Amino acid sequence: MELKGTQILLESLKREGVDVLFGYPGGAIIDIYDEIPRHPEIRHVLVRHEQAAVHAADGYARASGKVGVCLVTSGPGATNTVTGIATAYCDSIPLVVLTGQVPTKLIGNDAFQEVDIVGITRPCTKHNFLVKDIRDLARVLRQAFFLARSGRPGPVLVDLPKDVMLASTEFVWPEDVYMRSYNPTYKPNLNQLRRSVEELARASRPVILAGGGVITSDAAEVLTQLSRELRIPVVSTLMGLGAFPADDELWLGMVGMHGAYAANMALNNADLLLAVGVRFDDRVTGRISAFASHARIVHIDIDPTSIRKNVEVDVPVVGDCAQSLAGLLEICRARKEAVDWPSRHAEWLKTLEGWKQDKPLTYQEGGDIKPQAVVELLYKLTGGDAIIATEVGQNQMWAAQFYTFTRPRTLLTSGGLGTMGYGFPAAMGAQMAFPDKLVVDIAGDGSIQMNIQELATVAYNKLPVKILILNNQHLGMVRQWQELFFDRNYSYTNMEAQPDFVKLAEAYGVEGYRITEASMLEEVLRKALASPNPAIIDVRVEREENVYPMVPAGAALDEMLLV
Repeated sequence: MELKGTQILLESLKREGVDVLFGYPGGAIIDIYDEIPRHPEIRHVLVRHEQAAVHAADGYARASGKVGVCLVTSGPGATNTVTGIATAYCDSIPLVVLTGQVPTKLIGNDAFQEVDIVGITRPCTKHNFLVKDIRDLARVLRQAFFLARSGRPGPVLVDLPKDVMLASTEFVWPEDVYMRSYNPTYKPNLNQLRRSVEELARASRPVILAGGGVITSDAAEVLTQLSRELRIPVVSTLMGLGAFPADDELWLGMVGMHGAYAANMALNNADLLLAVGVRFDDRVTGRISAFASHARIVHIDIDPTSIRKNVEVDVPVVGDCAQSLAGLLEICRARKEAVDWPSRHAEWLKTLEGWKQDKPLTYQEGGDIKPQAVVELLYKLTGGDAIIATEVGQNQMWAAQFYTFTRPRTLLTSGGLGTMGYGFPAAMGAQMAFPDKLVVDIAGDGSIQMNIQELATVAYNKLPVKILILNNQHLGMVRQWQELFFDRNYSYTNMEAQPDFVKLAEAYGVEGYRITEASMLEEVLRKALASPNPAIIDVRVEREENVYPMVPAGAALDEMLLV
């Protein structure tokens, strides 16, 4: 039975288990949009900007663990996706981005709304395809999803010329996928695992550093078991928050530029670092020459190119994080009688507990509303049972520091690219994946305006996303750097000329709340969170509050500026 390209596309999406499609129509894909209503199993969400379509698919993927999918038209529709694609690429998020393209005969002729999106996105996709033959369409789509979700996940783009979508061929769905040049290593080398355990057995000051790869590979449970059985403390990157319960006694906190004192000190005083699913980003390491300088390093990652890319390691382990940690734990359990794991680390844990007690994450109370207090109250009111998205900047760091993440896939944030405007559409995507969950976007007054148009999307689709704006009327993180390192030359970071967010919310048919006094905070926040409707909560916070601790650029992790 022959099907048109549009029919093959939708049938392929169903075969891949796609139930939500974020998109924005246009001329090059009008035929696809003509077909979509005939497939009610796939819910289409009309966004108001193509960048938001990619971020929403990204949020859906991070929250659910599935592949996120979006559909946009050619030319400007395609170029509007680039920031979202790069965001997902930096954080290894599985996406399939479908872009329309002019007919194949017009490619290269500067046709109306033509752009070489394959060429443009080659540096920021895991792979991309231009489908020139209808007979290749089903196979390409099958491969796109396989590539997006397997190995180190990432975004894959499929460019769909208009004439290919209108052509017909027999639909043959390839049940198996084989790509000769692509064979990710899931099973770790047993000898490398044994070497890793030997390093653990010799260590007296070990630390586990958990990254986003732990969450991606669903390895949080086995990592927690390993930590508790061997009594090894855990720190994480921003992307790894939720990989280990932050209310556990072995938790030290987030590391890096705005990491907790105990976490950063642990890294630079450890004699063994077990790094799992991390890429040693510069915001995590501080000055490379001083990073974990007393430690032997075991690095587990499914992507061999991430190992020894930024930091030299002693024992590389290429493999799936979950399988690798399970193998480590099995070997450690077999050596339980020979190595008294807990007693080896008792003195180390006592030292770490002292650092935690002496210099906890804190802030000076009094005066205007403190943004840290808002995040702490949000955690108290939700009991941690919420999905938190963030924008980028001070709001992001306060969320990471003062909201207690106890489960994976509950923090959605742009780690590698640092994309302002990410959080709100990502929250929409998470809400689509979990319609009964509370989803909150912790935002700044600057970044929320970058995709504010999506208020129309949540209003129309009745998505009860809550936007909690920590409104300091500044581009806060840039202002902080200007204060500390540029003699308070506040060059173009004042954001007083901003909309009335409550009136803006009401204009879109969304609830709006404003909190200006600390005495109002709990009552109004509780009411807004309990509402079944989408809402903006505009909290006027201390204008010049800074994020601490802070490791200045070029400094070592133990050279922190404290409150």
